[in-house]
Amino acid sequence: MAQSKARLHRELSQLDLIIIGIGGAVGTGVLFGTAGMAAAAGPGVVLAWLIGALMYLTVGLTYIDLNELYPEEGGPSRYSLYTFGPIANMINAISDLLWYLFIPPIEALGVVMGLNFFYPHFVNSSGDPTMLGGLLGVLLMLLFFPFNYYGVKAFSKSTNLFGGVKLLIYFLVAFGFISFWHVHNMYSYGGALPYGLEGVFVAIPLGMFAFGSLRVIPDYIEEAKYPSAIPGAILWSLFGQTLLYVLFGIALLFALNWGHLDITAGHWGGLSSIPGNPFLQIAKHTDAAWLIGLVILIVIIGPFVTGYIYQGAGSRILFAMGRSKIVSRRMVELSHTHGIPAKSLVVTTVIGIIIAFIAAPLPSIYNLIGDAVVAGYIGFAINPPIMIALRKQGRHGKFRSETVSTVVAALAFASASLIIYWSGWPSVPYAAVLVLLLSVVFGYFSGVKKGMSNSIWYIAYIVFLSLMTYLGSQGALKVFSMPVASGIVVLLSLLIFLPWGVASRMEVSQQIKFAPQS
Repeated sequence: MAQSKARLHRELSQLDLIIIGIGGAVGTGVLFGTAGMAAAAGPGVVLAWLIGALMYLTVGLTYIDLNELYPEEGGPSRYSLYTFGPIANMINAISDLLWYLFIPPIEALGVVMGLNFFYPHFVNSSGDPTMLGGLLGVLLMLLFFPFNYYGVKAFSKSTNLFGGVKLLIYFLVAFGFISFWHVHNMYSYGGALPYGLEGVFVAIPLGMFAFGSLRVIPDYIEEAKYPSAIPGAILWSLFGQTLLYVLFGIALLFALNWGHLDITAGHWGGLSSIPGNPFLQIAKHTDAAWLIGLVILIVIIGPFVTGYIYQGAGSRILFAMGRSKIVSRRMVELSHTHGIPAKSLVVTTVIGIIIAFIAAPLPSIYNLIGDAVVAGYIGFAINPPIMIALRKQGRHGKFRSETVSTVVAALAFASASLIIYWSGWPSVPYAAVLVLLLSVVFGYFSGVKKGMSNSIWYIAYIVFLSLMTYLGSQGALKVFSMPVASGIVVLLSLLIFLPWGVASRMEVSQQIKFAPQS
């Protein structure tokens, strides 16, 4: 008797998706990101989280809209295929893949920094993992694997358990830190915005790393019980993330004791140089043993859960790339027993192990976060032109109103452009060169050649943002101030690159037709 075809298993409820969305977000991003954001913005970290939430809302709305038209696994790495063709889709998918490949190693190294509390040989005096810490990161990457391998049902059960406990502890820690009530940190050292709005803008990209897990939700759509659950899951996840991030911004400020950290009072930039996990370092100097215990739990459990969620989601990106024929079709093969893309999971795990080992002794965790953010938002930035291009061809997704769809697309494109630009030098050119170089390599080996004329605008857009970063206040030349450079980025993105992208869409007769996968 012939063996039945392996299929993805529809097991995830809306609650499962919400916990994946929030649980996948709240890890290294909130622990290290909050301190890094405060280093750039001081008390403006709270405003940075709020502005970041509004900007990412526009991102989430594009996923809601396009997911209605293309409800397929790893869909955000496939949307562009139907509008701009294989080459643009390859650049888009590689950008997405880099985001997903970077995050599990970052989270593994975040766990390493937590475990350094018990055995202080994993992190050096500069706050970077030692070689031993890198090896521990590799071990953690291997420990992520079984949480994804035994099927999406087992994955959802473990995520609901660990993710639910994790979120409860995060809220308890946030309120515990707030109870120290050092309110003077909100206004005593340069005021509420010691570095002005420029500092807030510089801080936002670190926050956008934390918000990024919303896009994990549509990646699992073929494993959701009901595709209609996706929009609600995205919006509720964003609300839950924002609430927690704002609380942690306030918590950091209210618990901050400069003397205990050997940082000159008011020297906000020193917060990014705290060795190890910033929240754990602050908690160590308190007399609240219960709080120290809870912080130890979150600095270990938090990044661990985020790491294995992204490892599984990354395998869905490779799965989508296999469907698009960018990588080997073997990446599409499913386990008959567990209904997951097993070969894709093995590949993402192995690459993550290599990144964790090579990267650990070199850059700080903040540099890794910056590079991941840029790659992720280069991938996302193609969504808004897709939305408007589809409207031009008489098609729409979730949003029936053309005005609403156009406004969402414009705001989302401006937001993505600013987040990439604000990520600064050299993260933007590093990520851009890596994306474009890998696109050439993948294109050569996969034989992807069609749609070059439809992708020129996308390549030019990536080069433009790299150039602006070089010229702007966060770059090498500092020709433009932050407000002026940000204005130029928004204006040229909306007046040149968005219309250019829309105009570069394939003719309907040339487009690949979407057909639900069997």
